[in-house]
Amino acid sequence: MLRTSALEKIQRALLALLVLVGVAILFLTGRAVLFPRANLSPTPGGTPPSSVVASTARPTRPPITGLPPRRVGIVAGHWQYDSGAVCPDGLTEVEINLDVARRVVALLLQAGYDAEVLAEFSPKLEGYQADALVSIHADSCNIPEASGFKVARVLYSAVPEEEDHLVECLRTEYERATGLYFHKDSITYDMQEYHAFYEIAPETPGAIIETGFMDADRVLLTEHPDLVAEGIVRGIICFLEGPLD
Repeated sequence: MLRTSALEKIQRALLALLVLVGVAILFLTGRAVLFPRANLSPTPGGTPPSSVVASTARPTRPPITGLPPRRVGIVAGHWQYDSGAVCPDGLTEVEINLDVARRVVALLLQAGYDAEVLAEFSPKLEGYQADALVSIHADSCNIPEASGFKVARVLYSAVPEEEDHLVECLRTEYERATGLYFHKDSITYDMQEYHAFYEIAPETPGAIIETGFMDADRVLLTEHPDLVAEGIVRGIICFLEGPLD
């Protein structure tokens, strides 16, 4: 009889313990539902913690204007046609022209323009439409003491004001970049009647530049082509966007 009574007490104690455990589980479950833990991951419409912001931040994209980049054609004088002028030691005009033309195009592309190098008689020149076209050449070694550069446009222009502006920008910026003298009074008829001027679209402003003499200006043309290219690029940007300084 005493043993039965003791067993009944133990059973009641175990039952009470089970009830307490059940109540505790229910309480904790309800707390988790009503008061969830903070979510450390970014959620739509929510503000992620600063550590997540720092790890996922990206540069803001520039606004889209809807306007295509300005197009510029650069002719490397004599390229894919002949050597151009040749000095007694074998230096050729075409190698100078092509080197400078490629540097000019690289700088224009870097600045966000649509630019390309064109051969002397490229089929693309027929009806070529662009915001500007510049043909790059160099003067010969025939006059050892001669130094300086020249810039010209077509003699009879369909867009004279624009082409005068392009010529003036090239003259000003090239002179500033290289320090060379501008030979205004020695511009030749061949420069003013350059064949590409009659191949490109009439509304495309064009100019031709003789970057220097291959003898007296050789150091500039062969050892500092970056300055030559910079002067041409600054002239083109001056024409397209306005004065740089």
